[in-house]
Amino acid sequence: MKRLADDVQEMVFEPAAAKAYRALERMIVTLELPPGSVATEAALIERVGLGRTPVREALQRLAWEGLIDIRPRAGLAIAPLHASDWLRVLDARRGLEIVLARSAARFVRREAAAEFQRAALLMHNAVVAGDVVAFLEADKALDEVMARAADNPFAARMAAPLQTHSRRFWFRYKAETGLAESAELHVALIRAIVDGDEDSAGLTAEHLMALLRLHAEIADGR
Repeated sequence: MKRLADDVQEMVFEPAAAKAYRALERMIVTLELPPGSVATEAALIERVGLGRTPVREALQRLAWEGLIDIRPRAGLAIAPLHASDWLRVLDARRGLEIVLARSAARFVRREAAAEFQRAALLMHNAVVAGDVVAFLEADKALDEVMARAADNPFAARMAAPLQTHSRRFWFRYKAETGLAESAELHVALIRAIVDGDEDSAGLTAEHLMALLRLHAEIADGR
């Protein structure tokens, strides 16, 4: 019950701009806003159900992350998806993920360990239900817990947009068949971090990136 109360409290006090960002990011990652399409600020404000200021702040952040292109007087262009770009994203992401995983294992605390376990449970439940969107949300929760546990804001800030791009590619090219396989490695990573096994955490993160790169290479060959 306490965990539920904490979650509700986090939702209540989450800034409106952060809520707008999460909503828009989810729409982009799950292709609800199709790649290459053009939207208007007014339409997105209506869809998100928040005010103009928080949505604009969210759009600026999404533009910085390369997920949208703000075109004055021409609308908001959703970033296109090219399979070959997934490989570029993963090449940039690989080293950062290893740094974050090793650092999280080195510095993990009891509170963070509980959050890691919760992310593992959410991921497991998503796989059992075959719920791809829930799996992606669990994956994002894991990334956020790891960013906090690693105590390296520089690596975390660089990794975050790459993680979002990677989730979008994965949803487009692998989501229908990759849930269980991906979850197995994620859970192994969580276990290594919670156990404080720095070497195993780094190696598992490397294996996860290698698996994603294999998927990206297959997608690029289509």
